[in-house]
Amino acid sequence: MENYSIRSLAAEIGKDPKNFTKRDIIDFIVENEIRHVNFQYPAGDGRLKTLNFVINDLDYLEEILSCGERVDGSSLFKFIEANNSDLYVVPKFRTAYMDPFCELPTINFLCAFFNKDGEPLASSPEYTLHKACEAFRKSTGMEFQAMGELEYYVIAPDEAVYQAVDQKGYHESAPYAKFGEFRQLCMNYIAKAGGLIKYGHSEVGNFTLDGKVYEQNEIEFLPVNAEEAAEQLTIAKWIIRNLAYQEGLDVTFAPKITVGKAGSGLHVHFRVMKDNLNRMLQDGALSDDAKRAISGLMKLAPSLTAFGNTNPTSYFRLVPHQEAPTNVCWGDRNRSVLVRVPLGWTSKKDLCSQANPGEPSAQYDTTQKQTVEMRSPDGSANVYLLLAGITVAARYGFECADALETAAKTYVNVNIHKDENRSILETLSVLPDSCAASADCLAEQRAIYEAEGVFAPAMIDGIIAELKSFNDRTLRADIGNDQKKILALVETYFHCG
Repeated sequence: MENYSIRSLAAEIGKDPKNFTKRDIIDFIVENEIRHVNFQYPAGDGRLKTLNFVINDLDYLEEILSCGERVDGSSLFKFIEANNSDLYVVPKFRTAYMDPFCELPTINFLCAFFNKDGEPLASSPEYTLHKACEAFRKSTGMEFQAMGELEYYVIAPDEAVYQAVDQKGYHESAPYAKFGEFRQLCMNYIAKAGGLIKYGHSEVGNFTLDGKVYEQNEIEFLPVNAEEAAEQLTIAKWIIRNLAYQEGLDVTFAPKITVGKAGSGLHVHFRVMKDNLNRMLQDGALSDDAKRAISGLMKLAPSLTAFGNTNPTSYFRLVPHQEAPTNVCWGDRNRSVLVRVPLGWTSKKDLCSQANPGEPSAQYDTTQKQTVEMRSPDGSANVYLLLAGITVAARYGFECADALETAAKTYVNVNIHKDENRSILETLSVLPDSCAASADCLAEQRAIYEAEGVFAPAMIDGIIAELKSFNDRTLRADIGNDQKKILALVETYFHCG
């Protein structure tokens, strides 16, 4: 079957983006009379920063594509001192995409950071993830792939017509769901920028507050190399926010907005690949490789919150009796656990011919579809560091002699929050309940992340200091269900990540 992609730049250049060269980029710019280039790069806060260029002439274009440009690292990362702050940003050609928001034709690139000696910046988020992926490949002989579920709320004046039932917005259709068209437009823009999207839909959260409607939506991606997954998610958040601004809407990826309403997570699915084959299944059941990776997540779950739940509102989402997890366990098709093994097309029955009686029976290889889902992270995460942490945890599972034993001990196949399962619940470890507690957990387990040079010690120091600076050790208990105080807190971190 012919390769199909709506990524406009790849289609016009006629190459897989992984094979883009500088010559390809220059030729495309000249042929399409593009006069502007943007360098974009994720900083310590996880958001994309942008540096604008006008193409003065071809010599200047050659220069910026070859040498990159100099930026102030101390303004991008808290751990870099002002007296030694210069960094280089250099474009990665495979990330090139046409800017959908610039009136003048503009091509954007994500960039890599380099230090004064021309070495990759050891503590940059994108290079940390690269090191994590390389360490995983070296240790296991496999590739770590990931995909994200990007949940967000769209906020607009309440129309008070065709209102969805409170907290019943899951897969709702228009006119009860108001922002499906906006979501489709976002998906189209993201796909043209290179995002490989699985699907989009309205999510559970739907409520009105102070004359505004809050509608939760989700865009889910397809599994790719973890580095590409981070790039796609980061660009997607940038696109959703810009398009919302253009459309006169507000959007938030905040973990929690108010009591009793669904928070927004950033669930991460992963799979391990070897020779282009998914190793998550064996003979139709979850493989030992998958269980080893899961055991690593079980062991490092407390400290992974330091990367995936990064401001005080995160811990108002991680509370019992809602869909967000609070206990360290895993299970099949179980949404009360930290790590879920989703339904995986393992029955080997031809569903298509059953749904369509006239369709000839055929066997489709569904083994590549099996993933495992980490449910604790949220939209406050720096996506690069979160995926780096998860990759380290999965590798750690492969390296632990007791991995399969750990997986067996933490497996749960019941709803742990039902009264009849209290005895099981009491045996399970609990996730941290604050940024301060997450900092403590990261301090205890930091050596695992720093092994193989993946996380730079200075970065770990900076993350611990940042988490402790919130001074929120008792905040959740102090605020309780006081909605006014929660809303004030949410306002502070409304546009996190």
